[in-house]
Amino acid sequence: MSKSVRNKTIRFTDLDSDLLYDNVLKWFSSLEESIDKIVHWNSIEELKKIPSWTIDLIATDPPYNLSKNYAGNKFSATDNDNYEIRLNEWMKECKRVLKDAWTIYVCCDWKSSIPVFNVLNKHFILKNRITWEREKWRWASTNWKNNIEDVYFAVKDDKAYTFNLDAVKVKKKVIAPYKNSEGEAKDWFTENGENYRMTCPSNIWTDITIPFWSMPENTEHPTQKPEKVMAKMILASSNEGDIVLDPFVWSWTTSVVAKKLWRKFIGIEQEKEYCVVSQHRLNMADLEKSIQWIENWIFLERNTMSSERTKLSKKSNTLINTKKAWITMPQWIFSSPL
Repeated sequence: MSKSVRNKTIRFTDLDSDLLYDNVLKWFSSLEESIDKIVHWNSIEELKKIPSWTIDLIATDPPYNLSKNYAGNKFSATDNDNYEIRLNEWMKECKRVLKDAWTIYVCCDWKSSIPVFNVLNKHFILKNRITWEREKWRWASTNWKNNIEDVYFAVKDDKAYTFNLDAVKVKKKVIAPYKNSEGEAKDWFTENGENYRMTCPSNIWTDITIPFWSMPENTEHPTQKPEKVMAKMILASSNEGDIVLDPFVWSWTTSVVAKKLWRKFIGIEQEKEYCVVSQHRLNMADLEKSIQWIENWIFLERNTMSSERTKLSKKSNTLINTKKAWITMPQWIFSSPL
């Protein structure tokens, strides 16, 4: 069945898999050769080959403790004790390859959250648990609809790690703008007739749109992470030119975003189908640097989104000035469900 012309979902069957797979590394030979590459192999085996203290940031979305089918490879849920054993096997390698002053983020669902906390707590210093809203618009007739996912933020050295606060501040509308004794704006500014404040980001993220069929980043992967989720982590906890590692690539969101943000990356994935899709997305990133609802590299909260979308919808082919280049604002944002 052919898909609608508005359906931007990336499908493995629509791609030239042989040509794309030619660009994928079949094993890890050296750190230098693996930079900005997909490595098609077992994650734990490849992690063991990466030299110690060479990685600046790890942002990863490991298999949750759920029974899922990933491109024909079935992952079976187990009890928490066994799941912690699985987690420990690769997390101890993550600690070894990370530089002492750097960071790890681990995504999980509510069922996996406790085992992830337990194992991270053995190897790292936990800084925070981020919860983000994963709205799916699906029914749940016998339970509360699951609408959240977690991300644990941990470091190796509590006194020396990167956190670029200004890079992840959120632009919010000011409802009641305050002024100081001189009558000047207090921590807010006016732009196009609206009052805004750049606020510090919290550990509750409600400004995320899940990839859906008309978004160019959408794939058929069952647990794909939005690019914006990974962008927040990468901008906050790394700098341009740093090496970002994801040992569980899946649909390659981490490395695609790292590329868009001028970081180096290494990704490991054991399923050939996902390697092919990932290589396609990396190729797309050469042409399109935009990330959902980040305007001029400023994060927008939902009320601000609506205001900005109204302004943008009055213009055709709106251009936004990115840090490095001019790009066309993608048309799918105008119909993005909020």
